[in-house]
Amino acid sequence: MTAFETPSGKSDRDENFPVASRLIAREQRPLVMAYYAFARAADDIADSPDLAAEEKIARLRRFEAALLGHEDAPELDKAIRLGQLLRERNIEVSRASDLLVAFRQDANKKRFADWDELRAYCRRSAEPVGRFLLDLHGEQAALYPASDALCSALQVLNHLQDLGEDYRRLGRLYLPSDWMAEEGASPQELSAFALSPGLRRVVDRCLERTAALLAIADPLPAALADWRLAAQAAVTLSLAKRLQRRLEKGDSLAGRIKPSRADFLKAGAVGLLRGGLRL
Repeated sequence: MTAFETPSGKSDRDENFPVASRLIAREQRPLVMAYYAFARAADDIADSPDLAAEEKIARLRRFEAALLGHEDAPELDKAIRLGQLLRERNIEVSRASDLLVAFRQDANKKRFADWDELRAYCRRSAEPVGRFLLDLHGEQAALYPASDALCSALQVLNHLQDLGEDYRRLGRLYLPSDWMAEEGASPQELSAFALSPGLRRVVDRCLERTAALLAIADPLPAALADWRLAAQAAVTLSLAKRLQRRLEKGDSLAGRIKPSRADFLKAGAVGLLRGGLRL
C-alpha cells in the first residue's frame, strides 16, 4: 500500500498512529483512506498560516456542502468521494462533518478555558474517527465510550507534542487556561525552546488526565468482534502509552517527541497478540 500525500506534504506514514495499516481488511481500506484524505485536506485548510480565518471557514463550509452532496467542484473531490462512500455504506455523515465543526472552530478559537472545554473540542475533532471505524466494521455502539477515550487521548498527546509549533505558527494553545493560571505559566513561555517549571506542571496535569483516558480505553481491543480491528486498536493503544511515557520524561519544546521505530515494532507485536487472543 502506498502512502497518501496531501498538499501539506504529510502522508499517512507521517502519523504517530496507524491510519489504514495492513491489519485493516483489504475491502475496508479504500473507505478508510478516503476518510483520511478528507480529514487531512480539511485540516490543511484549518492549519494554513496563509489563510485568514474567514477564508478558512468559507472553504470548510464548501467541504461540508460537498460532503452532503450539495456542491460539486474539482477542488472538493475528497469531500464528494467520502460523502458518496459513506452513503453507500449507510454510515452517518456526522462521522465526517463533526470534524469540520472542529476545524472551523480552530480558525478562530485559540484558547481553552479548562480541561472540560478541551475535551469538548476532542469530541468533535477526534472521537468521530473511532466511531467511524467502529461503524465501518459493524461493531457495537456500546464500545463508543472506550473508543472515544482512546481518540481523545491521542488528540491530547498530539497537542502536547506540537505545543511550540502550534503556538509559534498559529497562536494556538491547547492547554487549559485555568491550569496555566494556577501554575503561574504564560502563553509567551511557549516561544522558548524548553518548558518552564510552570508549563511542565501543566503538561504533567494533562498527561495525568490522558493516562486516565487510556485506562478507560484499555479494554477496547478485547471487546471488538473483528480481530483485525482489535489488532489495530491494540497497536494504537500500545503506541499511545509509549508516547505518553516519552512525553512524561521529555520536553516537547526542546524537540518533537514521537514514537521510535522500536516503539512501532513492539506495538505491532502487542497488537497481533492482543488482537488474535482478545487480551
